[in-house]
Amino acid sequence: MTASGGPAKYEIRVAGVLDSQWAAWFNDLQLNGEGEETVIRGLLADQPALHGLLTRIRDLGLCLISVCRLDTGSTRATPDQAC
Repeated sequence: MTASGGPAKYEIRVAGVLDSQWAAWFNDLQLNGEGEETVIRGLLADQPALHGLLTRIRDLGLCLISVCRLDTGSTRATPDQAC
């Protein structure tokens, strides 16, 4: 969540590979397979939207690896960002 409580970009990593057919389940966020993980990236409206996404991940039985808030101009987590 940004300081103003508005939208923020996130990168969420889960164990296992999900193909693009799952995009609708994740509100059309970007899904990319990286090795044995799936990276879910995109803009979320607010903190409740993030929690809703994490609930979907839990409901699918996926193993959550990390959640990173990205800089608004970034498409990937930078090395100095803690996850």
